[in-house]
Amino acid sequence: MQEDIRKINEEVQKESAFVQGVLAEAGRVIVGQQYMMERLLMMLLVRGHALLEGVPGLAKTLAVRVLAQIVDVEFRRIQFTPDLLPADLIGTMIFDPQRSDFTTRKGPVFTNLLLADEINRAPAKVQSALLESMQERQVTIGDKTYPLDDPFLVLATQNPIEQEGTYPLPEAQLDRFTLKLKIGYPDKQEEREIMDRMATGEEPEARKIVSRDDIVRARDVVDRIYIDPKIKDYLVEIVHASRAPGDYGLKLGDLIAYGASPRATICLNQTARAHAFLRGRGYVTPEDVKSIALDVLRHRIIPTYEAEAEEITSEEIARQILDQVEVP
Repeated sequence: MQEDIRKINEEVQKESAFVQGVLAEAGRVIVGQQYMMERLLMMLLVRGHALLEGVPGLAKTLAVRVLAQIVDVEFRRIQFTPDLLPADLIGTMIFDPQRSDFTTRKGPVFTNLLLADEINRAPAKVQSALLESMQERQVTIGDKTYPLDDPFLVLATQNPIEQEGTYPLPEAQLDRFTLKLKIGYPDKQEEREIMDRMATGEEPEARKIVSRDDIVRARDVVDRIYIDPKIKDYLVEIVHASRAPGDYGLKLGDLIAYGASPRATICLNQTARAHAFLRGRGYVTPEDVKSIALDVLRHRIIPTYEAEAEEITSEEIARQILDQVEVP
């Protein structure tokens, strides 16, 4: 066992050599926001999707575009609006009068990195059009099903402060996002650097640092990173504590309407491995789990009306769970 861990550790250190180069190149274009860039890179490594929540102007769109430039993949942005239709997203069948036949016109979902900007501005029928592509990585138009390219990531943004003309995301779609990231303001030093860099109107372009082949090899290594059985049990305990908090001495039963789904357990496992990979380790520690757990859980725990009345958020509930569940 020790030799296997040593071997995967060596592979991780070799294949993760590009990580610092990616973050450094992103930092050349974006001031701060290393947390966001690390999480987006993790989504590439685990074939996941991320929901980015933050006020306007925090470089969410820029971060996604920079990631596409660094990895050299196709990037498309869709501005979600109340009048958007599912066909505007996935495509549709168009009648060709010359051939007297229907042809398929593919929508912008056929790309590698799809930025769904302000996803909560479109009604549920448009948001739900992404469900098949996010889970099965395919799109059905008419009677034909088309596979999506690899990699395929949906990176969606939403504004937490403006609720006029917005539609809450369905729980089924929220659950398909591997992570929900809360993007905060820069500190004073970073804000000064943003001002000095961006006030000239010249925006630097990111250079290609890694190839798709590099990402494919890294994914294979991430899948083989060692997780001790005790840590696997720890992942399961965290998720079960969100469903039966009383079993763990937590007085949260009146605050949780629905706990995290089994998809949360899978995402915790995958993202903990990816977090270890970014740190150059071939094994997962409890700290990897704790570092990523809030991002995995904050959109999967559904609070009750009582919790909302007391202004207790799902994130606060998740924090209490992480504080209470015993760490191996």
